Amino acid sequence: MTEETPGFEEKPDVPSGATPDDAEPKAATPSEEEAAAPAGDDANRVTALTAQLDQARTALGERTGDLQRLQAEYQNYRRRVERDRVTVKEIAVANLLSELLPVLDDVGRAREHGELVGGFKSVAESLETVVAKLGLQQFGKEGEPFDPTVHEALMHSYAPDVTETTCVAILQPGYRIGERTIRPARVAVAEPQPGAAPVAAKEEKTDDEESGGGEEV
Repeated sequence: MTEETPGFEEKPDVPSGATPDDAEPKAATPSEEEAAAPAGDDANRVTALTAQLDQARTALGERTGDLQRLQAEYQNYRRRVERDRVTVKEIAVANLLSELLPVLDDVGRAREHGELVGGFKSVAESLETVVAKLGLQQFGKEGEPFDPTVHEALMHSYAPDVTETTCVAILQPGYRIGERTIRPARVAVAEPQPGAAPVAAKEEKTDDEESGGGEEV
């Protein structure tokens, strides 16, 4: 057995030519590329997130545009439905009142002949009140100018006291609802006599005669 010398410790063998510092392991230091790698990853991540954000904004803008178009189409649809509903109602009311016009004509003739009395008078007045509430309006008066859009001429004559085609008699009154004509007024018309001087010209000539005529030159 060998004896160990007190106070001495065994040291590991050191290769020849190596310094003591080389014998101890050194801590690994990151290179410049490894240090720059994390920064590059963050930049790429930010770029990717920015691209995704732009895509989300684009998609949001498209969906917003679609929603606005859908709302506009819905509003147009509601307006069309309301307009069609009003039109259908007006047509239905006009058809109903058209069927009642002969009854109203009978009531008018009975009133002209003094036959609208008693219970018949009450019924007739109630009927006229109801049709008036539905918007029925009567038109056509003697002496008004003839308008082919609202008048239907059934009789024709000439008269010296008119300056234009005039309604001289109302044979059947016309009826309308708002701007819609249900039945034109059936009238007798009179026109100025052919070759007759206008009334205004006659009046002007009469005034000249009364003033003693023109001055002599």
